[in-house]
Amino acid sequence: MLSKELFIFLKDLKKNNNKEWFENNRSLYNNLKKEFEIFVNLAIAEISLFDKPMAQTSAKASIFRINRDIRFSADKLPYKNNFGAFIANGGRKSISAGYYIHLEPGQCFLSGGIYMPSGPILKAIRTEIFENIREFKKIVQSPFFVRHFGKALWGEKLKLAPKGFPGDFTDIEYLKFKHYTVLKEEPDSLYHQNALLNEIKEVFQSLALFNAFLNRAIENMD
Repeated sequence: MLSKELFIFLKDLKKNNNKEWFENNRSLYNNLKKEFEIFVNLAIAEISLFDKPMAQTSAKASIFRINRDIRFSADKLPYKNNFGAFIANGGRKSISAGYYIHLEPGQCFLSGGIYMPSGPILKAIRTEIFENIREFKKIVQSPFFVRHFGKALWGEKLKLAPKGFPGDFTDIEYLKFKHYTVLKEEPDSLYHQNALLNEIKEVFQSLALFNAFLNRAIENMD
């Protein structure tokens, strides 16, 4: 479980998103960041029970910086209003499918898969789905998967069939996604309960075969 102080800090940061306020509260931030790191390491230990390669990563490799990259953004606020960690081989910058924990007051969620893949990776995933559609549908339509993520993937889709794939393919909708990601919203209250780690274990275990399918596509790239 995570402390309510962490949520209070993020709410205050949202109201005071400037460097002066942040520097005045940096010691508090550092303490809360350590708390989040401990929690993420516990989550990694749970995930590695069913996805053994995850034991090779760490919280420090997984947690995103709270500073925003404002170089090419019209929004010049310097800090994010959330704590996030992407657990995957290679850490938060990995091109592999993985597991994501998002902590933000009023917008907490657990998710995973691959977000914003490069063109070659996206094509590889679509090809893997096209050539192994029965296997893919068995994964995303399984009761365990649907219980947590519903019957649809998350994110933007193309209006037409992607280039290189037949438009009359029966399951063409699965090939139109720009991201291969799923998401489960969670109440803030869960993050303060001992049940949080159990929920993370169950939700992410239902995601393991989906991630394995996506990672196989990447491994099989030409």
